[in-house]
Amino acid sequence: MSLHIPFDNSYATLPDAFYTRLHPTPVRAADTLAWNAALAADLGITGQDPAVFAGNTVPDGAAPLAQLYSGHQFGSYNPQLGDGRAILLGEVIDQTGVRRDIQLKGSGPTPYSRMGDGRAWLGPVLREYVVSEAMHALGIPTTRALAAIATGEPVLREQGPLPGAVLTRVAASHLRVGTFQIFAHRGHIDELRTLTDYAIARHHPEADGPLGLLAAVCQVQAELVAAWMSVGFIHGVMNTDNCTVSGETIDYGPCAFMDAYHEGRVFSSIDQMGRYAYGNQPRIAVWNMAQLATALIQLMDDKDAAIEQATAIVHAMPGQVQAAWLRRFGAKIGLTEPRAEDQPLIEGLLALMQADGADFTNAFAALGTDAARDHFVDRDAFDAWEDKWRKLKPDAEVMARANPQIIPRNHRIEEMIEAAVGGDMDPFKRLMDALSQPYDLPATFDDLRRPPTQDEVVPATFCGT
Repeated sequence: MSLHIPFDNSYATLPDAFYTRLHPTPVRAADTLAWNAALAADLGITGQDPAVFAGNTVPDGAAPLAQLYSGHQFGSYNPQLGDGRAILLGEVIDQTGVRRDIQLKGSGPTPYSRMGDGRAWLGPVLREYVVSEAMHALGIPTTRALAAIATGEPVLREQGPLPGAVLTRVAASHLRVGTFQIFAHRGHIDELRTLTDYAIARHHPEADGPLGLLAAVCQVQAELVAAWMSVGFIHGVMNTDNCTVSGETIDYGPCAFMDAYHEGRVFSSIDQMGRYAYGNQPRIAVWNMAQLATALIQLMDDKDAAIEQATAIVHAMPGQVQAAWLRRFGAKIGLTEPRAEDQPLIEGLLALMQADGADFTNAFAALGTDAARDHFVDRDAFDAWEDKWRKLKPDAEVMARANPQIIPRNHRIEEMIEAAVGGDMDPFKRLMDALSQPYDLPATFDDLRRPPTQDEVVPATFCGT
């Protein structure tokens, strides 16, 4: 069956200031490594053609372009970033009526490549494929992976030549805080207003003007970061150019899921000061929203009143994060309606986990079973905590829905990548099968639940650009 993508493009109708139109750079030998048939069906895509998803052929109806944006990277503003190795092919309307972007990542250089080659190597492509699809199975808003295509060309990195690949990423959109920042920074108010109207219509139609958009984005970002924390996820690069208006997780670079719990856990090799550590993520989400507020205020006639209103919206966000966190973690200990007075009990369990180096995922999954105390060194302390907990009559079904039995652990991802580089995709396929059913894992995948041994620990993750 020939490939058909039912494009319905809207971003490409915006003024030229928002992007650069260009085609992907063809590759030597496109070959399909992974294809998400279920997602393709949801998007109304029929057929499959690796030449399209490698960038060798531009399909009918596509409007390929590289998007422009800027952003704060580790707190420092970079006045121009943009899609340096990605091309937005276009948009489709999925089976539920939601508009979705289809983007090629690793598709060659663009005017925003900043001396880069615009390519991606196999490891980061498969990492993003696995982790983004795992996040989707966990029920957390995320970009999706439609295809991974080998290019037949080497990519040169510090480690030497590595096999190249292209990822096809699907998103509610690729609008970022940084998309607003670049026009605000340049004083391009007409473009900023056009972008704001577009974002409201596409993502938050209930929002009343720029400050209504700010409030809506604060809410979805508060929910997102609480969801991350509930599964032990560390994004690793929460720059404003990696923060979406839609509230989806985007840009899986040096991300990781914790094994042993620690609030200060950092995996990103470039996060030397721990800015984006696990426990700092709520604070950074608020900081990112303050940058969005700074941009949107420029659209308001009464700047003093706008600053006062925007400040109130941003200052309310920590409470939104905390409410979402309490709801998520309350469910993890079986509370159907957690209250503020339950927070010390949750924090007490996390403190025990950190003190004893307990595995975050497995310890929560074991609550209520005889094996729960085996995850703790100080079992008397855990027994004391458990006595208080059981008095609340926790609901086992609530816990089962909130506590995954499996996450994409770093050492398993590295094993999968190593095998794929050697031409063996079976570990990738098995890992994907397991991660697709995180709350009801068949016993045949029990080995993938195991935390890493000391010599299997992967202490740092890398961006891969």
